[in-house]
Amino acid sequence: MGYVAVKGGTKAIEASVEMYRNKSQHDEELDVGVVRTHMNQLINQVMSEASLYDRDLAALAVRQAEGNMEEAVFLLRAHRSTLPRLHYSTVTNTRDMFVERRVSASFKDIPGGQILGASPDFTHRLLDDSDVYDSGALHEETDVSAYGYRLDDLPKVVDYLEQEGLFEKYPEDDREPDDITKRSIEFPSSRSERLQSLTRGQTGAVTSLGYAEIRGYGYSSHPNIGEVRVGQQPVHIDPFDDGDAYYVGDVELTEVEAFMPADGAEEESEGGQEKTFRIGYGLTFGQNETKAIAMSVLDYSLSHPIEGVATCDDEFVLLHVDSVESTGFISHLKLPHYVTFQSVLDRVRQTKGEKSE
Repeated sequence: MGYVAVKGGTKAIEASVEMYRNKSQHDEELDVGVVRTHMNQLINQVMSEASLYDRDLAALAVRQAEGNMEEAVFLLRAHRSTLPRLHYSTVTNTRDMFVERRVSASFKDIPGGQILGASPDFTHRLLDDSDVYDSGALHEETDVSAYGYRLDDLPKVVDYLEQEGLFEKYPEDDREPDDITKRSIEFPSSRSERLQSLTRGQTGAVTSLGYAEIRGYGYSSHPNIGEVRVGQQPVHIDPFDDGDAYYVGDVELTEVEAFMPADGAEEESEGGQEKTFRIGYGLTFGQNETKAIAMSVLDYSLSHPIEGVATCDDEFVLLHVDSVESTGFISHLKLPHYVTFQSVLDRVRQTKGEKSE
């Protein structure tokens, strides 16, 4: 049996595209507003991985991709590349976040208390096949009138450690961050490149590598979550760079600060060795708590690498968590490779023939 290159194919490709469009057309059109309202977690993931905060466009991408996450991220990131970049926001401080959910796994009693907010964490993981949610019977307004703290001015849990001198604090770095959407990552990477890459990394990939990191293939220690907070973060721009910033809106963010016992940072002191904590940081668009926690683990491992450990290698981690890059490369394998395979096939036949002689 011989293998030969195939010519043409334009008409077949056009027919394939037409068949796909016809297959995607349904009698009952799915409204983008319904996708945005009822697939909130999917929308959050797409916005995070596409680096574009727009719920309407994310919902449109999800519908067009028929629920395929990687395809939706590709569509939204491609659209993002066509948009003009009008302004950069001013530096924002998450202490100003209007907190909707705030959980600390390290301290039970924190100023402002634990705010459970809306989360599936406390529900039974049982498939609900009733229509009760559609009836509105469980949609009751929550009374928060007795809450006595300002939700846009809550202190950070890390302040506890800082007050006791148990947190290894670094000087502020006011250098302009490297923008990975304008320039490819260079290795060794800067922390701004790592955080940008991780925050738009594929949720499953970031979670898997973070899981591997603490299972014994890297840091191998149990991080403590100082604080997970979800809320609305105000964004300002300063178009004339005169210090007169304008408020342009809020974006929903998930922020994680994880405490890592700094065993490697033991310092000699008069009384012996002194241990402190270090911070792993995670920040994503939308409510993406698992991903943000895994991101904080990887942020720490990449900032304090252990030699010979894959999950501490910035090139290994950052180049493999990007869904567009990984999906694109894997998908290209189904495209024609006639010439390269013919070459390999010829060499295999030649080798086999030499052995038989």
